[in-house]
Amino acid sequence: MRASIRSNAPVRNAAMLGIGAYRPRLVVDNDQVAGLIDSSDEWIRTRSGIRCRRWAGEDETIVEMATAAAAEAIERSGVDPERIGCVLLATISNLKQTPAAASEVATRVGAVNAGAMDISAACAGFCYGLALAGDIVRGGSAEYVLLIGVERMTDLIDDRDRGTAFLFADGAGAAVVGGSDEPGIGPVVWGSDGSQSELISQDHSWLDWRDQLAKDPSAEAPALRMKGQPVFRWATVEMAKVARRTLEVAGLDVADLDAFIPHQANDRITEGLARSLRLPASVAIARDVIEQGNTSAASVPLAIDTMMASGAVRSGDTALLLGFGAGLSFAGQVVVLP
Repeated sequence: MRASIRSNAPVRNAAMLGIGAYRPRLVVDNDQVAGLIDSSDEWIRTRSGIRCRRWAGEDETIVEMATAAAAEAIERSGVDPERIGCVLLATISNLKQTPAAASEVATRVGAVNAGAMDISAACAGFCYGLALAGDIVRGGSAEYVLLIGVERMTDLIDDRDRGTAFLFADGAGAAVVGGSDEPGIGPVVWGSDGSQSELISQDHSWLDWRDQLAKDPSAEAPALRMKGQPVFRWATVEMAKVARRTLEVAGLDVADLDAFIPHQANDRITEGLARSLRLPASVAIARDVIEQGNTSAASVPLAIDTMMASGAVRSGDTALLLGFGAGLSFAGQVVVLP
């Protein structure tokens, strides 16, 4: 007779219960960046909408920033950290390969009973993690999940690279996900296209760099490179399709939205997506990139935090989230704001 496996999977809904953020102290305006890339404030604003960005100091590490954002999210959620069963940390800029940064953050915030792991999906990382967190809660593997998106992109860019130096920045955002009476995290629409992975990628491996250093002590470390025009076209055309599919699987229309919160890649991309989706004037649109820059996996939760703090959106509002970036990877879901 086959034994029965006990299941702890309840049938329930999941939602974000609290949002937290950490923004580095140093504010860097366009004039401070422009000289190294033979550019200007006007050139940068025209191509990206960015006015300034935050860069992390030496003490503002991946773990420190993630811990600060996570602690704020936990406090706002009202959840006892010991009841958090899983910590997911989305990043591509943790240059310490192991252990996972999530493990140290879990201990620091008091989530002493949680499994912890890092996930890598670049600028789609937070939305990927939100899909996983919702499934973990609905499946019963954890009562609460702490999800963090954190980046020190300034460790990955070449400050003389005209294609990336003015775009990327640092910061952390976090959310606590738990059970809810009503659905608070809609079905995810996600995917990737590895055939275009070279559009946003590290130019050579750390192993190659180590070998080069043995021959030439001045060999340059790996850096993130991006082919801007193809990425812009992909984001504005293909991500509009993903956004529409996301609304469709959630059973909603653009008129049902209170907010559109895409990855803060470039304000021109955000504007193009908004026009393509024909968003009503009543829909608030995240434009955190203007003051924060592109923070990759941290950009969506940072944008949520900014919009809630400013009063542009309120608790209970319905928002369309959309993450996209290197991979090329993407993920979208409709959520109820905490």
